[in-house]
Amino acid sequence: MKENYIAERITELRMRKNVSEYRMSLDLGHSNSYIRSITSGKAFPSMTEFIYICDYLGITPKEFFDDETDNPEQINKLIVLAKKLNDDDLNAIIDMAERLSK
Repeated sequence: MKENYIAERITELRMRKNVSEYRMSLDLGHSNSYIRSITSGKAFPSMTEFIYICDYLGITPKEFFDDETDNPEQINKLIVLAKKLNDDDLNAIIDMAERLSK
């Protein structure tokens, strides 16, 4: 894992959420430059703050480190919704996903 992985991943996921560093910093209850200090490599979030950042981005820490998934927030939403489906509807979604992924 690259030294600046966390900084780059926060930037990538933040941009997908279409939120500025300024807004994210304030939403997390910090000064307006908090996220910028992390993404520039000047600071590193504590474990507690990292969990808050993941929660803000709508993902789990595991999904944060899964760099093979381009859109973990959408996949997480799909999983939450899929858990509510009955077997027939779930199989229909699986069939559709198999067709679309070809």
